[in-house]
Amino acid sequence: MLATLKNAFKIKEIRRKIFFTMAMLVVIRLGSQLPVPGVDREAFAAWFAARTGNAFSFFDAITGGSFENFSVLALSISPYITSSIIVQLLTIAIPKLEEMQRDGEDGRKKIAAITRYVTVVLALIQSTAMVIGFGMQGYLVEYNALNVITAIAALTAGSAFLMWIGERITEKGVGNGISIVLVINIISRLPQDLSLLFEQFVFGQAPATAILAVVIIFAIIIAMVILVIILNGGVRKIPVQYAKKVRGRNMVGGQTSSIPLKVNTSGVIPIIFAQSIMQMPIIICTFIGYQGTGIWGEILNGLNSANWCVPSQPQYSIGLLVYIVLIVFFAYFYTSITFNPLMVADNMKKQGGFIPGIRPGKPTSDYLSKVLNYIVIIGAVGLIIVSVIPFFFNGVFGASVSFGGTSLIIIVSVILETMKQIESQMLVRNYKGFLED
Repeated sequence: MLATLKNAFKIKEIRRKIFFTMAMLVVIRLGSQLPVPGVDREAFAAWFAARTGNAFSFFDAITGGSFENFSVLALSISPYITSSIIVQLLTIAIPKLEEMQRDGEDGRKKIAAITRYVTVVLALIQSTAMVIGFGMQGYLVEYNALNVITAIAALTAGSAFLMWIGERITEKGVGNGISIVLVINIISRLPQDLSLLFEQFVFGQAPATAILAVVIIFAIIIAMVILVIILNGGVRKIPVQYAKKVRGRNMVGGQTSSIPLKVNTSGVIPIIFAQSIMQMPIIICTFIGYQGTGIWGEILNGLNSANWCVPSQPQYSIGLLVYIVLIVFFAYFYTSITFNPLMVADNMKKQGGFIPGIRPGKPTSDYLSKVLNYIVIIGAVGLIIVSVIPFFFNGVFGASVSFGGTSLIIIVSVILETMKQIESQMLVRNYKGFLED
């Protein structure tokens, strides 16, 4: 990886793209410190500190502290991510969108435009709910129409601005801009989280205990990173043989290829979906100021990840079981809408391809579905392990950190994908140089 970066900086074009990306990231970090007009930041900071460890902790992590500061970038790119998922799901359900997706570059541009519009609408809805909810609880300097409208406009514009920066990074920088924006926000919180861990388990301890704590902390982090890399790179290759055909006087075909089925086909989407469903009731109740009493209060406590794996409150760990079930469900659900075995089998049949030992058509589709089901459960188990480990240590040992398995999966996946793009750009440039010579 270091060798790739070193070689990339030797190439002027790629070096310029890397510097452009870094400049945009600096702008993002500066924007995360720019306060929303009309907000009482001290009162909001005290409110957030009292809720450390609940549903807002992960939200603050993916915003890079912008939510804690209640800056103009407090919504981050979460509206864009949600919009992309919604449009992708609607593409399966609405024939017009599916037709756009198949229209090549023009169709993709239209879908991208629709995604932008949906992003702005979602940002407007989220910012409105957030500002009105916090305003009713006294976190605006003055709860009047002008302050509310100003804060809503600032938050919506901030989310749209981040979306624009992400697209510019994709166009003029390196890697997927939206993913890189998300990663830089998460990484910006890691030093603070590590310092909290060291203050809690290292500083002030006996030398032997402190050394053991440091070893355990880094061993767990390294083990999780390795697991994420293995999970991200795991592929099951299905061999495909193409029959020979006679065209004129030539014999064509007969090649051997393969269908690469990723072990973690759905990526981090199942965890994001599961967390969104588990955290949404808590966030809504917090906005409206509802504390929850009786059975409803117990349900809210069970949904709160801060209460999972706590030895003194085992009943709340039922929420963790629900969370695990949701991850498995969404792993199968998202894979089913992104990979169609029947369509793949039909395309193979039209092109004269077949899987050795499997008849073309429906038997091939059934075989792909069977293999995919085994692969998905393996990927889901991997996601569960990575996502549950932080909850276990937070609950049992009280290790208060905002990042977890989801953050590590996002960071590792985006870094690996960005390095692949840099390598491919270097390879293309070498080919161009060879042809020009």
